[in-house]
Amino acid sequence: MSRKKVLLVGESWMTSATHYKGFDQFGSVTFHLGAEPLVKVLKDSDFELTYMPSHEAVNALPFTLEGLQAYDAIMLSDIGANSILLHPDVWLHGKPVANRIKLIRDYTRAGGGLVMIGGYLTFQGIDGRGRWHRTAVEDALPVTCLPYDDRIEVPEGFRAEIVGDPAHPVLKGLGTDWPLLLGANEVTLKDGPDVTLLARLPESEGGHPLLVAGQFGEGRTIAWTSDIGPHWLPTPFVDWPGYATLWKNVLAYVTKTV
Repeated sequence: MSRKKVLLVGESWMTSATHYKGFDQFGSVTFHLGAEPLVKVLKDSDFELTYMPSHEAVNALPFTLEGLQAYDAIMLSDIGANSILLHPDVWLHGKPVANRIKLIRDYTRAGGGLVMIGGYLTFQGIDGRGRWHRTAVEDALPVTCLPYDDRIEVPEGFRAEIVGDPAHPVLKGLGTDWPLLLGANEVTLKDGPDVTLLARLPESEGGHPLLVAGQFGEGRTIAWTSDIGPHWLPTPFVDWPGYATLWKNVLAYVTKTV
């Protein structure tokens, strides 16, 4: 069987710092990739991952449905809607371009797999800057974003409460004792027969959805409201054998391998 093609969009950032040393100061810029744990566990798997960092996605994310359909699944992780809406032709030159957020919705409706992963710029994000609320991508998700800062910071950690059928393809082989998580985005569950809540935060943290499976048109969708790696998803979670199982299960589900 040929490997399923997966496009991961986002999970990168740049940090600008100013260093003060007595009389003198100087600046530095650091580029960060946040998806290395996922890249590592998918190496030599049934999934061929293309990793498109946030700054590249501005120009490189396909502008046609056919271009998106070169992939069996699209994962959006810690990238704001503006990075997809405001192509330089729009932002700098006032020229119209295809709306790729609507194209992602159409791609999913036509049978593509869609996964949204939590972070400071997905769902609604820090200060509401993710800006996914009331977008076409939200139409395709099994959850609804809040219209304001949706972060749930839990520095002491919480354990996922597994509420779905253990035989569900996404939960298979994972058990119920997952490592600690340190945060998530708050969302609301959509009401419908094609929406399945698989895991949630404990009641002490509001009982909000953590892992939700859905169907949109001919496509399958997943919302995972915590992170793909540190900080919300700590190193012990990455090192847990279930980390690889979870993401392989998620991708098998949305690509209809199972």
